Amino acid sequence: MNSNREIIASLRERIPTFECTPGCHDCCGPVTTSSEEMSRLPVKSDAEHEAALNELNCVHLGPNGCEVYDERPLICRLFGTTPKMACPNGCRPKEMIDPKTEDQIHHYIATTRQVLV
Repeated sequence: MNSNREIIASLRERIPTFECTPGCHDCCGPVTTSSEEMSRLPVKSDAEHEAALNELNCVHLGPNGCEVYDERPLICRLFGTTPKMACPNGCRPKEMIDPKTEDQIHHYIATTRQVLV
């Protein structure tokens, strides 16, 4: 695997999914993400970013939830799948993320340029 795009795709495939509590957006705060992941998201204005930060929300959180759900960053996908980032409502996948995959995600985050979503 050479490109960040391939690394992201591989990691995404290994993150378990689960059903969230309807209407909950506890994981939708401001986060940082890699430049590669950010390039997949719609560009928001400085005013939109400022308004979201003032509410401690993600700029891509809309009235009906995440507006970029299919392209949400790895950190967003990781929330609720590991005891280190547990869902406050107790939602979780049947099987939590494999610790090796979780470590690889944290390594990817630590070794790529991060920008504020």
